[in-house]
Amino acid sequence: MAVAVVTGSSGLVGSELVTTLDERGWTVHGIDNNMRRDFFGPGGDTSASLERLRATTRRFAHHDLDLRDREGVTGLIREHRPGLIVHAGAQPSHDLAARRPHDDFEVNALATLHLLEAARQWAPEAPFVFLSTNKVYGDSPNRVDLVELESRWDYADPALHEGIDESFPIDRSLHSLFGVSKAAADLLVQEYGLNFGLPTVCFRAGCLTGSRHAAVELHGFLAYLARALHDGVPYRIFGHKGKQVRDNLHASDVARAVLAFAERPRSGAVYNLGGGRENSISMLEAIVRFEELTGKRLEWTYAEEPRRGDHVCYISDVRSFRSDYPSWEPEVPLEAVLAELATRDAG
Repeated sequence: MAVAVVTGSSGLVGSELVTTLDERGWTVHGIDNNMRRDFFGPGGDTSASLERLRATTRRFAHHDLDLRDREGVTGLIREHRPGLIVHAGAQPSHDLAARRPHDDFEVNALATLHLLEAARQWAPEAPFVFLSTNKVYGDSPNRVDLVELESRWDYADPALHEGIDESFPIDRSLHSLFGVSKAAADLLVQEYGLNFGLPTVCFRAGCLTGSRHAAVELHGFLAYLARALHDGVPYRIFGHKGKQVRDNLHASDVARAVLAFAERPRSGAVYNLGGGRENSISMLEAIVRFEELTGKRLEWTYAEEPRRGDHVCYISDVRSFRSDYPSWEPEVPLEAVLAELATRDAG
């Protein structure tokens, strides 16, 4: 029977993968110690997600294991010899990384090394899928010329219509400590693929979303915005006139991308992964649409100072992945994502 290991298995992407793999007959070993609650407080608690997985899956085993535990991680890989490893566990916040730099680097970079080395020793044939981030590019996407439209920023150069591709540099740019730790992990994953021949991929993700997101102010753009509107919590916009743009990809489409790679893996692959221009939206546009969907008014304030290292306009150019894996394309449109989030928080 096929065996997979998924880290961050109670989180947005991890839990989606557990469900998807379980439905396809995989035995899934999930690693998650709910450190998101430690990072973000009760709003980041993923206990409900874990209980849902336990209630709805048939071949899922939960491991309350800290990814920084080298012996524990190695022992789990050695015991189960998985045929697929998906590394979705992470510390995902710029701001928190600045406050807790050691925790950030150990969770994002050192834990990735533990997993890679365990895979090299005990599961070298298993596709190793790493959920990286567009923040590995630092603020270099902010150096391109932008045009200010009524409700969003956009690229001035028509050549960037499809967005940012994998050729963007990661050097000589401000990353935030979070971006640095993820870039270190990203490079490790590539190195283990290119140097040791492991079938690895880095998915440099834009905004990933869905109704199972335990979103907080520091992480989870659309889901937290929907929650703030539902709960009547004041929302803060940080800089860029509220016109900053993100493309959004539903967690189910991430799971489909992971499975596509697992079926035809390659070594040292790197792809930008996101919803593309069709699924892009600015903060102001998202507020208006959520208000229309819910009939509620969002109370929000504006802080002139943007978050350090934050992108002004980021749209993922996913043509490289779609070229190598033509069966994949985003199936959940932006409007369906917004409706799902609005309904989740209304229910």
